[in-house]
Amino acid sequence: MESGFRNWALDRGGAEADVGAHMKQRSTNVRNGSRSGARSVERALDVLRSVGESRADPGLSDIAEDLGLHKTTVFRLLGALERAEFVVRDDERQRYQLGPALFRLATQARRASGLYDAARPELEALAHDVGETATLEVLVGSEVLILDEVHGRFLVGGAPEVGMRWPAHATSTGKVLLAAAVTGEGANGHVGRLPAGRLARLGPHTITSRAALERALAKVRRDGYAVGMEELEPGFIAIAAPVRNAPGRTVAAVSVGGPKSRMNGARVREVATRVRRAADSISRRLGDVTLAKEA
Repeated sequence: MESGFRNWALDRGGAEADVGAHMKQRSTNVRNGSRSGARSVERALDVLRSVGESRADPGLSDIAEDLGLHKTTVFRLLGALERAEFVVRDDERQRYQLGPALFRLATQARRASGLYDAARPELEALAHDVGETATLEVLVGSEVLILDEVHGRFLVGGAPEVGMRWPAHATSTGKVLLAAAVTGEGANGHVGRLPAGRLARLGPHTITSRAALERALAKVRRDGYAVGMEELEPGFIAIAAPVRNAPGRTVAAVSVGGPKSRMNGARVREVATRVRRAADSISRRLGDVTLAKEA
């Protein structure tokens, strides 16, 4: 009897050990699977960004080189994104572009924020009055992202596109947004940091040192607007002003840009006044209470 009980106990203990080992292995597999799944999602998003941020429609090799991934991996990820309509492929050129699903989501996101609806009529009026292209931009890390744009009436002028990004230190909108961020008056309320190290030169007058950028941002805070004088590219001038939300935080910037031949001297001051008026109108639509206090 005792021998039978002992054998049963040993068998049961062994079975429980087997079950425990199985559950532990299953938990490990789940964790590994989760990590692997998350890594695949991250890589797919990297592929999507590479396609979207490329100056020209990229091919498979371009994307693989940009991300440092094997072409087989990139091809598989592109296939999944294409089936979901996040990218489309030009079969003749074997090049990729952002797809309609992404544009649908972007439109829904813009409208959900309220910023797009508040800014659109003001952008249209600004572009009409000044004749140059008007944009609405936000700060993403150390870059500015174009949320919306309305083209001016001139054939020769700025040609920004929704979704494009530029280094913040080299743009008028970037200086407006950085000026607020470093004092804790940006969209998230946190005190932001300026880009570290030497800043990349894009135009003949790009600010390339931190000290010079700090001086420029202090001037933006005093003036209430920023001017980019051939800082992004040769011959291009842009003026930007801050857009604030109900608590008075700078959530975006409005900008007008055009060629140096039309944007110089008194014209810059005239356009700056108009840009500030447009930015203030958008801010009022968003419920900015600081404008009433200043008035």
